Amino acid sequence: MFIITDNFGSTEIQGDQSMSRSFSLAHLTVLSLTPPEMTVLAHKLGYDSIGIRLMPASPEGPAYPLMDDPSMLAETLARMADTGISVFDLEIIRLNETFDVKNYLSFFEVGAKLGAKAMLVAGDDPDESRLISSFAALCEAAAPFGLTADLEFMPWTKVPNLRCAIHVVKSAGCANGGILVDALHFARSDSHYEDLQMVPTEWLHYAQMCDAPAKIPDTDESLIYTARCERLLPGEGGIDLHGLFNRLPPQIPVSLEIPNMHRIPLMGLEEWSRQALAAGRSILAQQDADKERPAA
Repeated sequence: MFIITDNFGSTEIQGDQSMSRSFSLAHLTVLSLTPPEMTVLAHKLGYDSIGIRLMPASPEGPAYPLMDDPSMLAETLARMADTGISVFDLEIIRLNETFDVKNYLSFFEVGAKLGAKAMLVAGDDPDESRLISSFAALCEAAAPFGLTADLEFMPWTKVPNLRCAIHVVKSAGCANGGILVDALHFARSDSHYEDLQMVPTEWLHYAQMCDAPAKIPDTDESLIYTARCERLLPGEGGIDLHGLFNRLPPQIPVSLEIPNMHRIPLMGLEEWSRQALAAGRSILAQQDADKERPAA
């Protein structure tokens, strides 16, 4: 928060710069809510947008395929119109050995109807050449619908770190290709700030924020469990969120992806989502304050 003294000696308080940041409520944080319910909650709590999981992250995982549910799609659009909440990103497209971009036309069409800006993409194909070709095909097919394809590196996938993600996106060479930096995966993969300096700003369409204990699990199963079930609110764990977000574009949209299967049932989705937004804003407010503070 900034205080300015005017010519009459009075003071006024200007809004915290972090309040002007765009915050999105990720579906994984509140995955039991339908898209219309998410939209209403996001509006109530002061989020700017939401992310919608149209396709599951795992074969039996929950998702809301609005492509096949016209009534829920219509209700989502109606709640968006009522509240002014937008849809920022769509989840999740997995690039595996059987990926065929022709199967995703309805995904793109729904994304365009929702006004979504980005798609979250995971790389599962062990054949690097085919993975790059699939990513390029996805980018090219999604471009006419106004969608970016944002490759999320995760340590248990075939794109396990930031360097691998850079290689795939650079090799594909598509204007709407990008990289999604999730604070958890950045901290728990073989990724470094030096790697982040190699990422063109135009590839960074949004970032995901959460926290976690500093100790890194030593098995893929434990990494996945934390990512899907046991994240902490920003500032509660050992991830260097200040260091990471200081190196990302200053006004990058932030998606708060913070599932926690133990704490959410105790306090409820609404209170958890409220605390998530407050914690995210606090992290960025401190970052802004540090930048404004004169050097010693």
